[in-house]
Amino acid sequence: MRAKWWRRAPLVLAAVLVAVLATLATVLSGPRETAAPPASAERTAVEPSAEPEASAGMPKADPVSIDVPKIEAKSSLIPLGLNADNTIEVPPITQPLQAGWYVHGPTPGEVGPSVILGHVDGNQQKGIFFRLKEMAPGDKVSVTRKDGTTAEFAVTKVERVAKDKFPTDAVYGDTTEPELRLITCGGVFDKASRNYLDNIIVFARLLAR
Repeated sequence: MRAKWWRRAPLVLAAVLVAVLATLATVLSGPRETAAPPASAERTAVEPSAEPEASAGMPKADPVSIDVPKIEAKSSLIPLGLNADNTIEVPPITQPLQAGWYVHGPTPGEVGPSVILGHVDGNQQKGIFFRLKEMAPGDKVSVTRKDGTTAEFAVTKVERVAKDKFPTDAVYGDTTEPELRLITCGGVFDKASRNYLDNIIVFARLLAR
C-alpha cells in the first residue's frame, strides 16, 4: 500500500499545483466586466486632438488673465471668495466683461479643479462668457500666471445644468490631474427673479508642456 501511494504522489501534487495556479490567475485578472469603463465614461472622456495630457501639475501661482480664442473671450482675472452665506462670489455685474477665479481652490495648472467664473451678460451688454455655450471638446483655453508661465487647457466636455441641480462634486471635487472649470449662467431667463435658470459649465484638462 505504501509503495502504491508514493507512485500516485506525483499525480496528486501536479493536480494540486494546477488548481493553485488557476485560482491565482482568477484573483489577478479579476471579473472580466470591470476591465472596460462604463459607456457613459467613454462618451464624456474626450481626448484633446493630437495633444498629450499632463500627468503632473504646475507649481502654485496666481492667475493673471484668461484667453479663450474660440469665443474671443479675453479678460484679466480678479480673486473671488465666498459670500456670507457661503455661496461663491461673482465678478461685479456692472463689469460683465470681467472674469474672476475662485481663490479657495487650486490655481490654474495645479493638480485639482481650478474654477473661473464670468457673466453671460450684465449692465445691458454681453458678458465675458456670453458665447461659452459654443465651446466644444478639443477647444483651447489659456491662463497666464503670475510666475510668467501659461497653463494651456483643452476642453473635455460642456454641460448645461439647472441651478437647483448644480453638480457641486463634479465641479469642485478633488481630481488626480490639473483641471479647469469655466462657469457662467445660461438657459431661460426668469424675469420674476431676474436670473437665468441654468449654468453653463466647461470642463477642461491641462495639456502636457
